[in-house]
Amino acid sequence: MSCLISDPTFNKFFKYPNEDLQGDITGTYDLGCVAGSIFCYFFGEQLGRRKALILGGTIMVIGTVFLGAANGVGIFIAGRVITGIGNGINSSTVPTLQAECSPANIRGALLTLQGTVTILGLVIAYWAGFGTSFVDSNFQWRFPVSFQAFFAVCLVIQAIGLPDTPRWLVAHGRLNEARNVIACLLDKSEDDPEVESQLFDIKTTVDEEFAGGPFKSKEFLQMGKTQNFRRLCITIGVNIMQQFTGSNMINYYAPTVYQKTMGFDNQMSMILGGCTSITYLVGSVLPVFLVDRFGRRTLLMVSAGGLCFCFMMVSILLSTEIQAAAYAAVAFIFIFQIFLAVGFLPVPWFLGSELNITRLRARACSIASGWNWMCVYAIVKITPIAMKNLGWKTFIIFTVLNAMWIPIVYCFFPETNGLELEDIDLIFARGGFTGGVFSTRGKTVQKHAHLNQQLKTGDEKDTGDIEFVEDVSRA
Repeated sequence: MSCLISDPTFNKFFKYPNEDLQGDITGTYDLGCVAGSIFCYFFGEQLGRRKALILGGTIMVIGTVFLGAANGVGIFIAGRVITGIGNGINSSTVPTLQAECSPANIRGALLTLQGTVTILGLVIAYWAGFGTSFVDSNFQWRFPVSFQAFFAVCLVIQAIGLPDTPRWLVAHGRLNEARNVIACLLDKSEDDPEVESQLFDIKTTVDEEFAGGPFKSKEFLQMGKTQNFRRLCITIGVNIMQQFTGSNMINYYAPTVYQKTMGFDNQMSMILGGCTSITYLVGSVLPVFLVDRFGRRTLLMVSAGGLCFCFMMVSILLSTEIQAAAYAAVAFIFIFQIFLAVGFLPVPWFLGSELNITRLRARACSIASGWNWMCVYAIVKITPIAMKNLGWKTFIIFTVLNAMWIPIVYCFFPETNGLELEDIDLIFARGGFTGGVFSTRGKTVQKHAHLNQQLKTGDEKDTGDIEFVEDVSRA
């Protein structure tokens, strides 16, 4: 939408929407994403990861039909909402699926690749819109909004052939299927000791979590040993922080920002917007190699520091009201995209899938996704109004917010790098105001802590000879 919303043909067809209606056209997609996340909270665990992806992709295809065939603002907004619902289901499901299938030593890199592929889609969408902007007909906007159906169809086709995750299968009593999936993921035979050990670790964790009976919403408010409320607060908090970095002020409205705060003409603003998205894509590759080496906390703090500095420089440069300074401000917007891609692009989307216990993981990710998309809507809605009334002073607000994120991450965000998901159940066992995060610099638990704890109890001394009985009570 960042390319279309400033295009004369698009605006002419929809009778030159004002800033408020522009926010609605753009932001209703995000409200649809919220609705999709809410759906996942109630039904995602029952559906499983695979079926949820198929459903989300199918809904997105239906939404693109409305978008491509729209003959007025109402139909177009309806298409945005429907497409958003599908994406909300997908954004709630994909991080959980990836986290539950990825080995601990490269889990961060695999989860970060999701962000890279997402930005690749953004770049394709933007330049498709820019390319059709030279066509003097409604094809100019109908093609880009319809083309996204191609990727949704690809998603559905891929998901049909996927198995469900081992942890979801164990949680629903399908142990033989879980053993088979683990063996495939490890590329070992089903009777291999490593397969049995991992299945044992998952099953003991699931049994502990389900000992209290069926899920109750009040579990999210529990503190005690598991600290579910703390986990949920961090999961929601990091997603709110992501949106209030100012990221989607740039990603949704880059041409508008360049035009209204820096004085560039429409075509130059659109070209700069496309180059901004390419810079974002290049930056998104960096954390693939960094996240499992330096950890999630370090990338978030470095990212926040860089974002703060870049927007501070943009504010200073634009305050001079000199055109040459505006050129320098563009450079800092580009650098901003790199710092954003390094930390606050990927980590918020997958941290919740690592941090929350198996029993609550899917629902916690749905809640976080809903909060994320609500904040996207808020940013998308207020950006055109802020650009009109505050101009460059809008950057000052996000400068201050980005500075705030650094001490919050340092004091309250534990490091999940290299830990098995079962180890993370013990991550706040130290207790205290920060859950042990501040005193340990985020390293509150060691790898294989959960498995070692189980072995020390003497419940099972030889995990290689464990026999599991298929439990269908949770299916």
